[in-house]
Amino acid sequence: MAYKHGIYTSEQATSLVSMTQTDSGLIVAVGTAPVHLANTPADANTPLLCYTYKEAVAALGYSDDWKKYTLCEMMKTHFALFNMAPIVFINVLDKSKNAHKTEQSKSFNIVDGVVTVTDPVLVDTLAVKASADAATPYVLDTDYTAAYNDDGAVVITPIAGGDISPEATTLYLTYTMLNPEGVVNADIIGGVNNITGKTEGLELIDEIYPRFGIVPGIIVAPGWSHNTDVAAVMKAKEHNICGHFNAISICDIPTDTVKSYTQASAWKNNNNFADKDCLLCWPLLTLGGQKYHISGQLASLMNYTDSQHDDIPYYSPSNKSLQADGACLADGTEVFLNSAQGAYLNGQGIVTALNFVGGWKAWGNRTTAYPSNTDPKDNFVSNRRMFNWVGSTLITSFWSKIDDPTNKRLVETIVDSANIWLNGLTAKGALLGGRVEFREDENPQTDLMDGKSRFHVYMTPPSPARDIEFVQEYDTQYISTLFA
Repeated sequence: MAYKHGIYTSEQATSLVSMTQTDSGLIVAVGTAPVHLANTPADANTPLLCYTYKEAVAALGYSDDWKKYTLCEMMKTHFALFNMAPIVFINVLDKSKNAHKTEQSKSFNIVDGVVTVTDPVLVDTLAVKASADAATPYVLDTDYTAAYNDDGAVVITPIAGGDISPEATTLYLTYTMLNPEGVVNADIIGGVNNITGKTEGLELIDEIYPRFGIVPGIIVAPGWSHNTDVAAVMKAKEHNICGHFNAISICDIPTDTVKSYTQASAWKNNNNFADKDCLLCWPLLTLGGQKYHISGQLASLMNYTDSQHDDIPYYSPSNKSLQADGACLADGTEVFLNSAQGAYLNGQGIVTALNFVGGWKAWGNRTTAYPSNTDPKDNFVSNRRMFNWVGSTLITSFWSKIDDPTNKRLVETIVDSANIWLNGLTAKGALLGGRVEFREDENPQTDLMDGKSRFHVYMTPPSPARDIEFVQEYDTQYISTLFA
Protein backbone atom coordinates (compact mmCIF):
# COMPACT_ATOMS: atom_id res chain seq x y z
CA MET A 1 0.00 0.00 0.00
CA ALA A 2 1.24 3.51 -0.84
CA TYR A 3 2.45 5.70 2.03
CA LYS A 4 -0.22 8.21 3.08
CA HIS A 5 -0.05 11.44 5.06
CA GLY A 6 -3.18 13.59 5.35
CA ILE A 7 -6.99 13.26 5.16
CA TYR A 8 -8.63 11.03 2.57
CA THR A 9 -12.17 9.96 1.65
CA SER A 10 -13.70 6.77 0.30
CA GLU A 11 -17.19 5.57 -0.54
CA GLN A 12 -19.23 2.57 0.43
CA ALA A 13 -22.24 1.08 -1.31
CA THR A 14 -25.62 2.21 0.03
CA SER A 15 -26.95 -0.28 2.58
CA LEU A 16 -30.42 -0.20 1.01
CA VAL A 17 -31.17 -1.57 -2.44
CA SER A 18 -33.57 0.24 -4.75
CA MET A 19 -36.20 -2.32 -5.74
CA THR A 20 -36.40 -3.04 -9.46
CA GLN A 21 -40.03 -2.81 -10.59
CA THR A 22 -40.86 -5.69 -12.94
CA ASP A 23 -43.74 -5.52 -15.41
CA SER A 24 -46.77 -7.03 -13.70
CA GLY A 25 -48.30 -8.58 -16.79
CA LEU A 26 -46.21 -8.63 -19.95
CA ILE A 27 -48.31 -10.64 -22.41
CA VAL A 28 -46.63 -13.22 -24.61
CA ALA A 29 -48.95 -14.25 -27.46
CA VAL A 30 -48.14 -17.29 -29.61
CA GLY A 31 -49.86 -17.94 -32.93
CA THR A 32 -49.81 -17.21 -36.66
CA ALA A 33 -49.42 -13.92 -38.53
CA PRO A 34 -49.85 -12.84 -42.19
CA VAL A 35 -46.19 -11.97 -42.70
CA HIS A 36 -46.76 -11.77 -46.47
CA LEU A 37 -48.54 -8.47 -45.75
CA ALA A 38 -45.72 -7.06 -43.60
CA ASN A 39 -43.52 -4.22 -44.83
CA THR A 40 -40.48 -5.51 -42.93
CA PRO A 41 -41.44 -9.09 -42.04
CA ALA A 42 -39.95 -10.49 -38.85
CA ASP A 43 -38.47 -13.97 -38.86
CA ALA A 44 -40.75 -16.79 -37.74
CA ASN A 45 -40.22 -18.18 -34.24
CA THR A 46 -38.54 -14.99 -33.09
CA PRO A 47 -40.01 -13.08 -30.11
CA LEU A 48 -41.08 -9.60 -31.18
CA LEU A 49 -41.58 -6.87 -28.58
CA CYS A 50 -44.09 -4.27 -29.81
CA TYR A 51 -45.18 -1.00 -28.24
CA THR A 52 -47.51 0.18 -31.03
CA TYR A 53 -50.04 -1.26 -33.44
CA LYS A 54 -48.11 0.24 -36.35
CA GLU A 55 -44.94 -1.50 -35.23
CA ALA A 56 -46.72 -4.87 -34.99
CA VAL A 57 -48.38 -4.56 -38.41
CA ALA A 58 -45.11 -3.54 -40.05
CA ALA A 59 -43.38 -6.66 -38.76
CA LEU A 60 -46.22 -9.21 -38.84
CA GLY A 61 -48.88 -7.83 -41.21
CA TYR A 62 -52.58 -7.71 -40.39
CA SER A 63 -55.67 -9.58 -41.60
CA ASP A 64 -59.25 -9.83 -40.33
CA ASP A 65 -59.13 -13.57 -41.02
CA TRP A 66 -58.38 -14.45 -37.40
CA LYS A 67 -58.95 -18.17 -37.88
CA LYS A 68 -55.93 -18.31 -40.17
CA TYR A 69 -53.91 -15.53 -38.53
CA THR A 70 -54.54 -15.76 -34.81
CA LEU A 71 -52.06 -13.11 -33.65
CA CYS A 72 -54.10 -10.43 -35.43
CA GLU A 73 -56.84 -10.87 -32.82
CA MET A 74 -54.35 -10.01 -30.07
CA MET A 75 -53.05 -7.03 -32.07
CA LYS A 76 -56.52 -5.53 -32.29
CA THR A 77 -57.46 -6.47 -28.73
CA HIS A 78 -54.35 -5.13 -27.05
CA PHE A 79 -53.65 -2.01 -29.08
CA ALA A 80 -57.04 -0.96 -30.46
CA LEU A 81 -59.57 -2.10 -27.85
CA PHE A 82 -57.59 -1.63 -24.64
CA ASN A 83 -54.85 0.78 -25.80
CA MET A 84 -52.17 -1.08 -23.87
CA ALA A 85 -48.47 -1.76 -24.49
CA PRO A 86 -46.11 -3.53 -24.70
CA ILE A 87 -46.75 -7.10 -25.85
CA VAL A 88 -44.56 -9.88 -27.22
CA PHE A 89 -45.66 -11.78 -30.32
CA ILE A 90 -44.27 -15.15 -31.40
CA ASN A 91 -45.30 -16.06 -34.94
CA VAL A 92 -44.86 -19.73 -35.82
CA LEU A 93 -46.05 -19.50 -39.47
CA ASP A 94 -42.69 -20.17 -41.11
CA LYS A 95 -42.36 -19.68 -44.88
CA SER A 96 -39.20 -21.80 -44.85
CA LYS A 97 -41.17 -24.91 -43.81
CA ASN A 98 -42.70 -26.96 -46.60
CA ALA A 99 -45.87 -27.58 -44.60
CA HIS A 100 -46.42 -23.83 -44.21
CA LYS A 101 -46.27 -22.94 -47.89
CA THR A 102 -47.71 -24.08 -51.21
CA GLU A 103 -46.40 -23.68 -54.78
CA GLN A 104 -48.91 -22.38 -57.34
CA SER A 105 -48.80 -22.10 -61.13
CA LYS A 106 -51.93 -21.04 -63.02
CA SER A 107 -53.47 -18.53 -65.41
CA PHE A 108 -55.41 -15.47 -64.28
CA ASN A 109 -57.73 -13.27 -66.30
CA ILE A 110 -56.92 -9.61 -66.70
CA VAL A 111 -59.98 -7.72 -65.46
CA ASP A 112 -60.19 -3.93 -65.80
CA GLY A 113 -56.54 -3.84 -66.72
CA VAL A 114 -55.23 -5.75 -63.68
CA VAL A 115 -54.83 -9.26 -62.31
CA THR A 116 -56.02 -9.73 -58.74
CA VAL A 117 -54.75 -12.68 -56.70
CA THR A 118 -56.41 -13.34 -53.34
CA ASP A 119 -53.92 -16.02 -52.29
CA PRO A 120 -51.38 -15.05 -49.56
CA VAL A 121 -48.59 -14.62 -52.13
CA LEU A 122 -44.98 -14.16 -51.13
CA VAL A 123 -44.31 -11.40 -53.65
CA ASP A 124 -40.58 -12.05 -53.84
CA THR A 125 -41.37 -15.49 -55.33
CA LEU A 126 -43.78 -14.19 -57.95
CA ALA A 127 -43.00 -14.85 -61.64
CA VAL A 128 -45.30 -13.46 -64.36
CA LYS A 129 -45.31 -14.87 -67.89
CA ALA A 130 -47.50 -14.63 -70.96
CA SER A 131 -48.26 -18.37 -70.84
CA ALA A 132 -47.12 -21.57 -69.18
CA ASP A 133 -44.70 -22.38 -71.99
CA ALA A 134 -43.28 -18.85 -72.33
CA ALA A 135 -39.48 -18.91 -72.22
CA THR A 136 -38.84 -15.88 -70.04
CA PRO A 137 -40.89 -14.10 -67.39
CA TYR A 138 -41.79 -10.45 -67.45
CA VAL A 139 -39.70 -8.01 -65.41
CA LEU A 140 -41.07 -6.51 -62.20
CA ASP A 141 -41.30 -2.69 -62.23
CA THR A 142 -40.46 -2.72 -65.95
CA ASP A 143 -43.30 -4.74 -67.42
CA TYR A 144 -45.63 -4.78 -64.43
CA THR A 145 -46.07 -3.75 -60.78
CA ALA A 146 -47.23 -6.02 -57.96
CA ALA A 147 -48.57 -4.75 -54.64
CA TYR A 148 -51.09 -5.67 -51.98
CA ASN A 149 -54.34 -3.74 -51.78
CA ASP A 150 -56.30 -2.94 -48.62
CA ASP A 151 -58.12 -6.28 -48.82
CA GLY A 152 -54.87 -8.25 -48.72
CA ALA A 153 -54.94 -9.28 -52.39
CA VAL A 154 -52.01 -8.90 -54.76
CA VAL A 155 -52.78 -6.57 -57.69
CA ILE A 156 -50.62 -7.04 -60.78
CA THR A 157 -50.74 -4.06 -63.12
CA PRO A 158 -49.11 -4.06 -66.60
CA ILE A 159 -46.92 -1.01 -67.21
CA ALA A 160 -47.57 0.98 -70.38
CA GLY A 161 -44.65 0.54 -72.77
CA GLY A 162 -43.60 -2.77 -71.21
CA ASP A 163 -43.57 -6.17 -72.89
CA ILE A 164 -47.08 -7.14 -71.77
CA SER A 165 -49.35 -6.66 -74.76
CA PRO A 166 -52.28 -4.27 -74.28
CA GLU A 167 -54.43 -6.92 -75.97
CA ALA A 168 -53.45 -9.64 -73.47
CA THR A 169 -56.43 -11.16 -71.64
CA THR A 170 -54.56 -13.54 -69.31
CA LEU A 171 -51.27 -13.83 -67.46
CA TYR A 172 -49.62 -17.01 -66.21
CA LEU A 173 -48.35 -16.73 -62.64
CA THR A 174 -46.00 -18.89 -60.64
CA TYR A 175 -45.58 -18.12 -56.96
CA THR A 176 -45.24 -19.45 -53.43
CA MET A 177 -48.11 -18.79 -51.07
CA LEU A 178 -48.35 -19.13 -47.31
CA ASN A 179 -50.38 -22.05 -46.04
CA PRO A 180 -51.62 -21.13 -42.54
CA GLU A 181 -53.77 -24.28 -42.56
CA GLY A 182 -50.49 -26.21 -42.47
CA VAL A 183 -49.74 -24.94 -38.97
CA VAL A 184 -50.58 -27.60 -36.39
CA ASN A 185 -50.60 -27.81 -32.62
CA ALA A 186 -47.02 -29.09 -32.63
CA ASP A 187 -45.89 -25.80 -34.22
CA ILE A 188 -47.44 -23.79 -31.38
CA ILE A 189 -45.98 -26.14 -28.79
CA GLY A 190 -42.59 -25.89 -30.46
CA GLY A 191 -39.36 -27.14 -28.95
CA VAL A 192 -35.91 -27.29 -30.50
CA ASN A 193 -35.80 -27.90 -34.26
CA ASN A 194 -33.66 -30.98 -34.91
CA ILE A 195 -32.48 -29.64 -38.27
CA THR A 196 -31.79 -25.98 -37.53
CA GLY A 197 -31.21 -26.25 -33.78
CA LYS A 198 -33.47 -23.21 -33.35
CA THR A 199 -35.93 -22.85 -30.50
CA GLU A 200 -39.55 -22.60 -31.64
CA GLY A 201 -43.08 -21.97 -30.37
CA LEU A 202 -43.86 -21.86 -26.66
CA GLU A 203 -40.32 -22.95 -25.88
CA LEU A 204 -39.27 -19.37 -26.72
CA ILE A 205 -40.86 -18.14 -23.47
CA ASP A 206 -37.48 -18.67 -21.82
CA GLU A 207 -35.87 -16.19 -24.22
CA ILE A 208 -38.13 -13.23 -23.37
CA TYR A 209 -36.28 -11.94 -20.31
CA PRO A 210 -32.75 -12.41 -21.73
CA ARG A 211 -33.81 -10.63 -24.94
CA PHE A 212 -35.84 -7.72 -23.56
CA GLY A 213 -35.14 -7.50 -19.84
CA ILE A 214 -38.88 -7.79 -19.08
CA VAL A 215 -40.34 -10.71 -17.15
CA PRO A 216 -43.20 -12.54 -18.92
CA GLY A 217 -46.39 -12.27 -16.90
CA ILE A 218 -49.20 -13.72 -19.03
CA ILE A 219 -49.08 -16.43 -21.72
CA VAL A 220 -51.90 -16.63 -24.28
CA ALA A 221 -52.57 -18.39 -27.56
CA PRO A 222 -56.12 -17.47 -28.68
CA GLY A 223 -57.36 -19.86 -31.33
CA TRP A 224 -55.02 -22.59 -30.07
CA SER A 225 -55.28 -22.77 -26.29
CA HIS A 226 -58.56 -24.70 -26.43
CA ASN A 227 -56.49 -27.67 -27.59
CA THR A 228 -55.53 -29.73 -24.56
CA ASP A 229 -52.02 -30.51 -25.88
CA VAL A 230 -51.27 -26.80 -26.38
CA ALA A 231 -52.81 -25.90 -23.03
CA ALA A 232 -50.73 -28.55 -21.27
CA VAL A 233 -47.52 -27.01 -22.58
CA MET A 234 -48.73 -23.49 -21.74
CA LYS A 235 -49.29 -24.68 -18.17
CA ALA A 236 -45.82 -26.24 -18.11
CA LYS A 237 -44.08 -23.14 -19.49
CA GLU A 238 -45.72 -20.76 -17.02
CA HIS A 239 -43.55 -22.20 -14.24
CA ASN A 240 -39.83 -21.75 -13.71
CA ILE A 241 -39.30 -19.39 -16.66
CA CYS A 242 -35.55 -18.98 -17.21
CA GLY A 243 -35.22 -21.18 -14.13
CA HIS A 244 -36.54 -18.40 -11.86
CA PHE A 245 -39.83 -16.68 -12.76
CA ASN A 246 -43.51 -17.67 -12.75
CA ALA A 247 -46.25 -16.39 -15.06
CA ILE A 248 -49.91 -17.22 -15.58
CA SER A 249 -51.48 -18.76 -18.67
CA ILE A 250 -55.01 -18.09 -19.91
CA CYS A 251 -56.74 -20.79 -21.95
CA ASP A 252 -60.13 -21.19 -23.61
CA ILE A 253 -62.70 -23.96 -23.60
CA PRO A 254 -63.70 -24.96 -27.16
CA THR A 255 -67.10 -23.53 -28.03
CA ASP A 256 -67.71 -25.67 -31.09
CA THR A 257 -68.22 -28.77 -28.94
CA VAL A 258 -68.90 -27.28 -25.49
CA LYS A 259 -72.22 -25.49 -25.91
CA SER A 260 -73.54 -24.97 -22.38
CA TYR A 261 -72.15 -23.78 -19.08
CA THR A 262 -72.67 -27.20 -17.49
CA GLN A 263 -70.71 -28.83 -20.32
CA ALA A 264 -67.94 -26.29 -19.71
CA SER A 265 -67.55 -27.50 -16.15
CA ALA A 266 -67.48 -31.14 -17.29
CA TRP A 267 -64.89 -30.32 -19.96
CA LYS A 268 -62.58 -28.74 -17.39
CA ASN A 269 -62.81 -31.75 -15.07
CA ASN A 270 -62.42 -34.29 -17.88
CA ASN A 271 -59.31 -32.55 -19.21
CA ASN A 272 -57.47 -32.22 -15.92
CA PHE A 273 -57.39 -28.44 -15.63
CA ALA A 274 -56.29 -27.84 -12.05
CA ASP A 275 -53.33 -25.48 -12.07
CA LYS A 276 -52.70 -22.55 -9.72
CA ASP A 277 -51.27 -20.35 -12.48
CA CYS A 278 -53.81 -21.17 -15.20
CA LEU A 279 -57.12 -19.47 -15.99
CA LEU A 280 -59.81 -21.08 -18.11
CA CYS A 281 -62.48 -19.15 -20.06
CA TRP A 282 -65.87 -19.84 -21.71
CA PRO A 283 -67.53 -18.87 -24.11
CA LEU A 284 -66.50 -16.36 -26.86
CA LEU A 285 -67.15 -12.62 -26.99
CA THR A 286 -68.56 -10.57 -29.85
CA LEU A 287 -67.96 -6.96 -30.80
CA GLY A 288 -69.11 -5.36 -34.04
CA GLY A 289 -69.74 -8.72 -35.66
CA GLN A 290 -66.31 -10.16 -34.82
CA LYS A 291 -65.69 -13.01 -32.40
CA TYR A 292 -63.06 -12.66 -29.68
CA HIS A 293 -61.60 -15.21 -27.29
CA ILE A 294 -62.07 -14.25 -23.66
CA SER A 295 -58.47 -15.30 -22.99
CA GLY A 296 -57.10 -12.52 -25.17
CA GLN A 297 -59.40 -9.82 -23.81
CA LEU A 298 -58.84 -10.95 -20.22
CA ALA A 299 -55.06 -10.66 -20.64
CA SER A 300 -55.32 -7.10 -21.96
CA LEU A 301 -57.93 -6.26 -19.31
CA MET A 302 -55.44 -7.34 -16.64
CA ASN A 303 -52.88 -4.99 -18.17
CA TYR A 304 -55.42 -2.16 -18.16
CA THR A 305 -56.51 -2.85 -14.57
CA ASP A 306 -52.88 -2.97 -13.40
CA SER A 307 -52.18 0.33 -15.15
CA GLN A 308 -54.89 1.98 -13.05
CA HIS A 309 -53.15 0.85 -9.85
CA ASP A 310 -49.46 1.68 -10.30
CA ASP A 311 -48.82 -1.48 -12.32
CA ILE A 312 -49.37 -3.65 -9.24
CA PRO A 313 -51.62 -6.69 -9.88
CA TYR A 314 -53.60 -6.66 -6.62
CA TYR A 315 -56.92 -5.78 -8.28
CA SER A 316 -58.87 -8.65 -9.80
CA PRO A 317 -59.96 -8.28 -13.45
CA SER A 318 -63.34 -9.69 -12.47
CA ASN A 319 -66.27 -7.26 -12.74
CA LYS A 320 -64.16 -5.00 -14.98
CA SER A 321 -65.45 -4.00 -18.41
CA LEU A 322 -64.69 -6.12 -21.45
CA GLN A 323 -64.80 -4.72 -24.98
CA ALA A 324 -67.86 -6.68 -26.05
CA ASP A 325 -71.46 -6.35 -27.12
CA GLY A 326 -72.32 -10.01 -26.61
CA ALA A 327 -71.18 -13.56 -25.96
CA CYS A 328 -71.53 -16.51 -28.30
CA LEU A 329 -70.46 -19.98 -29.35
CA ALA A 330 -68.25 -20.80 -32.33
CA ASP A 331 -71.28 -21.07 -34.61
CA GLY A 332 -72.51 -17.63 -33.57
CA THR A 333 -75.24 -18.81 -31.19
CA GLU A 334 -75.78 -16.12 -28.56
CA VAL A 335 -75.00 -16.96 -24.94
CA PHE A 336 -76.66 -15.10 -22.08
CA LEU A 337 -75.77 -16.24 -18.58
CA ASN A 338 -77.57 -15.03 -15.49
CA SER A 339 -75.61 -14.32 -12.31
CA ALA A 340 -76.40 -17.74 -10.83
CA GLN A 341 -75.05 -19.51 -13.92
CA GLY A 342 -71.98 -17.26 -13.91
CA ALA A 343 -71.42 -18.03 -10.24
CA TYR A 344 -71.67 -21.74 -10.99
CA LEU A 345 -68.87 -21.45 -13.56
CA ASN A 346 -66.79 -19.37 -11.15
CA GLY A 347 -67.27 -22.03 -8.50
CA GLN A 348 -65.79 -24.53 -10.95
CA GLY A 349 -62.71 -22.35 -11.55
CA ILE A 350 -63.89 -20.94 -14.90
CA VAL A 351 -63.94 -17.26 -15.93
CA THR A 352 -66.86 -16.11 -18.06
CA ALA A 353 -68.57 -12.93 -19.28
CA LEU A 354 -71.64 -11.45 -17.64
CA ASN A 355 -73.97 -8.66 -18.74
CA PHE A 356 -75.67 -7.81 -15.46
CA VAL A 357 -74.92 -4.28 -14.21
CA GLY A 358 -72.88 -1.84 -16.28
CA GLY A 359 -72.48 -3.83 -19.49
CA TRP A 360 -70.35 -6.84 -20.33
CA LYS A 361 -67.83 -7.65 -17.62
CA ALA A 362 -65.26 -10.34 -16.99
CA TRP A 363 -66.73 -12.54 -14.29
CA GLY A 364 -64.67 -14.82 -12.08
CA ASN A 365 -61.78 -14.61 -9.61
CA ARG A 366 -60.65 -18.23 -9.47
CA THR A 367 -57.76 -20.02 -11.13
CA THR A 368 -58.26 -23.54 -12.40
CA ALA A 369 -56.83 -24.79 -9.08
CA TYR A 370 -60.27 -24.11 -7.58
CA PRO A 371 -62.22 -25.89 -6.14
CA SER A 372 -59.76 -28.75 -5.57
CA ASN A 373 -57.16 -26.39 -4.07
CA THR A 374 -58.52 -24.14 -1.31
CA ASP A 375 -55.28 -22.26 -0.60
CA PRO A 376 -56.13 -18.56 -1.20
CA LYS A 377 -52.66 -17.83 -2.61
CA ASP A 378 -53.30 -20.40 -5.34
CA ASN A 379 -56.98 -20.12 -6.24
CA PHE A 380 -57.55 -16.34 -6.40
CA VAL A 381 -56.31 -14.74 -9.62
CA SER A 382 -55.12 -11.50 -8.00
CA ASN A 383 -53.38 -13.31 -5.13
CA ARG A 384 -51.64 -15.66 -7.54
CA ARG A 385 -50.43 -12.78 -9.69
CA MET A 386 -49.21 -10.87 -6.62
CA PHE A 387 -47.11 -13.84 -5.48
CA ASN A 388 -45.64 -14.16 -8.98
CA TRP A 389 -44.95 -10.42 -9.21
CA VAL A 390 -43.41 -10.08 -5.75
CA GLY A 391 -41.22 -13.09 -6.46
CA SER A 392 -40.02 -11.67 -9.79
CA THR A 393 -39.30 -8.29 -8.20
CA LEU A 394 -37.25 -9.82 -5.41
CA ILE A 395 -35.23 -11.85 -7.92
CA THR A 396 -34.41 -8.94 -10.22
CA SER A 397 -33.75 -6.53 -7.33
CA PHE A 398 -31.25 -8.69 -5.47
CA TRP A 399 -29.63 -10.52 -8.39
CA SER A 400 -26.66 -8.16 -8.06
CA LYS A 401 -26.02 -9.58 -4.59
CA ILE A 402 -25.35 -13.08 -5.89
CA ASP A 403 -21.75 -14.13 -5.04
CA ASP A 404 -21.29 -11.30 -2.54
CA PRO A 405 -19.93 -12.41 0.87
CA THR A 406 -22.65 -13.92 3.06
CA ASN A 407 -22.07 -11.62 6.00
CA LYS A 408 -24.15 -9.53 8.36
CA ARG A 409 -24.14 -6.59 5.95
CA LEU A 410 -25.60 -8.67 3.11
CA VAL A 411 -28.37 -10.06 5.31
CA GLU A 412 -29.31 -6.64 6.69
CA THR A 413 -29.26 -5.03 3.25
CA ILE A 414 -31.68 -7.61 1.81
CA VAL A 415 -33.98 -7.69 4.85
CA ASP A 416 -34.14 -3.91 5.30
CA SER A 417 -34.61 -3.13 1.59
CA ALA A 418 -37.29 -5.74 1.08
CA ASN A 419 -39.17 -4.74 4.23
CA ILE A 420 -39.22 -1.06 3.26
CA TRP A 421 -40.65 -2.05 -0.12
CA LEU A 422 -43.27 -4.37 1.39
CA ASN A 423 -44.25 -1.66 3.88
CA GLY A 424 -44.85 0.66 0.94
CA LEU A 425 -47.09 -1.94 -0.71
CA THR A 426 -48.98 -2.29 2.55
CA ALA A 427 -49.47 1.46 2.87
CA LYS A 428 -50.78 1.52 -0.70
CA GLY A 429 -53.30 -1.22 0.05
CA ALA A 430 -51.70 -3.74 -2.30
CA LEU A 431 -50.91 -5.91 0.74
CA LEU A 432 -52.59 -6.29 4.09
CA GLY A 433 -49.11 -6.83 5.46
CA GLY A 434 -45.73 -8.19 4.50
CA ARG A 435 -42.27 -8.75 5.94
CA VAL A 436 -39.00 -10.56 5.25
CA GLU A 437 -37.08 -12.49 7.91
CA PHE A 438 -33.73 -14.22 7.96
CA ARG A 439 -34.51 -17.12 10.28
CA GLU A 440 -31.85 -19.16 12.01
CA ASP A 441 -34.00 -22.31 11.95
CA GLU A 442 -34.24 -22.08 8.14
CA ASN A 443 -30.51 -21.49 7.61
CA PRO A 444 -28.53 -24.43 9.01
CA GLN A 445 -24.79 -23.95 9.34
CA THR A 446 -24.10 -26.53 6.63
CA ASP A 447 -26.13 -24.52 4.10
CA LEU A 448 -24.52 -21.20 5.05
CA MET A 449 -21.10 -22.80 4.76
CA ASP A 450 -22.10 -24.00 1.29
CA GLY A 451 -23.17 -20.50 0.23
CA LYS A 452 -26.93 -21.06 0.58
CA SER A 453 -29.15 -18.60 2.41
CA ARG A 454 -32.92 -18.40 2.78
CA PHE A 455 -35.10 -15.36 3.40
CA HIS A 456 -38.67 -16.01 4.51
CA VAL A 457 -41.21 -13.70 2.88
CA TYR A 458 -44.52 -13.31 4.68
CA MET A 459 -47.23 -11.52 2.72
CA THR A 460 -51.01 -11.25 2.57
CA PRO A 461 -52.55 -9.78 -0.59
CA PRO A 462 -56.17 -8.67 -0.10
CA SER A 463 -58.58 -11.24 -1.47
CA PRO A 464 -61.25 -9.90 -3.85
CA ALA A 465 -64.60 -9.11 -2.23
CA ARG A 466 -66.42 -11.83 -4.14
CA ASP A 467 -69.42 -12.07 -1.76
CA ILE A 468 -70.98 -9.01 -0.12
CA GLU A 469 -74.19 -9.58 1.82
CA PHE A 470 -76.70 -7.12 3.28
CA VAL A 471 -78.88 -8.54 6.05
CA GLN A 472 -82.31 -6.90 6.09
CA GLU A 473 -84.62 -6.95 9.07
CA TYR A 474 -88.02 -5.45 9.86
CA ASP A 475 -87.50 -3.32 12.96
CA THR A 476 -90.72 -2.78 14.96
CA GLN A 477 -89.17 0.01 17.01
CA TYR A 478 -89.60 2.41 14.12
CA ILE A 479 -93.40 2.18 14.47
CA SER A 480 -93.04 4.56 17.38
CA THR A 481 -92.09 7.30 14.97
CA LEU A 482 -95.77 7.51 14.09
CA PHE A 483 -96.39 9.07 17.52
CA ALA A 484 -93.33 11.25 17.78
